[in-house]
Amino acid sequence: MSDVWQLVHAERRALIAFLEGVDDARWDTPSLCPGWRVRDVVAHQISTANTTRLGFVKGMILARFDFDRDNQSGVDRELGPAPQMLDRFRALVDRTSGPPAPQDTRLVEVVVHGEDIRRPLGVVGDYPAVAVERALRLQARTGKGMGGAKEHVAGLRLRATDADVTIGDGPEITGPLLALLLVVSRRTVALGELSGEGRNTLAERVS
Repeated sequence: MSDVWQLVHAERRALIAFLEGVDDARWDTPSLCPGWRVRDVVAHQISTANTTRLGFVKGMILARFDFDRDNQSGVDRELGPAPQMLDRFRALVDRTSGPPAPQDTRLVEVVVHGEDIRRPLGVVGDYPAVAVERALRLQARTGKGMGGAKEHVAGLRLRATDADVTIGDGPEITGPLLALLLVVSRRTVALGELSGEGRNTLAERVS
């Protein structure tokens, strides 16, 4: 699915361009990922871009099949001064390798983590609707144990107000496509952008 990689590569370049204008001290701003700074999320992006299927399996074995521990190992490995991290990120921007998972997980990665970085720095990203929609649909059908949101959205209807996208049945939750993706991915910073009779149920589940 070369179109997925085209979207991923474009978003990596956009994030690098944004980060080039952020001074090193602000890289230590807390991100939307609990316990991770902006710097840590960037390191995670670099680590993920550099991951191969075999490397993922080896990393999980070393982490004793603890997904969070494996992620943290990747972050620790890639941390450094901002200029050095950006150089490494640029060198990997066109990579098409990744963990053994559906390719649309790469869209979840670049969009959600893009906002994990941008929003604490006072910016909201501008992403292609197709990338956000595909990421949202993947999250809606993937279980929490695999990093998805299937249990969060069960019995609810998600309807985007800025795109022709509707997912699920039940009490409705409406809002911008990006806000829906962020909230089902447990980024509650975007809850204020949502409305509808199902909003409180979703809020309870993701909190």
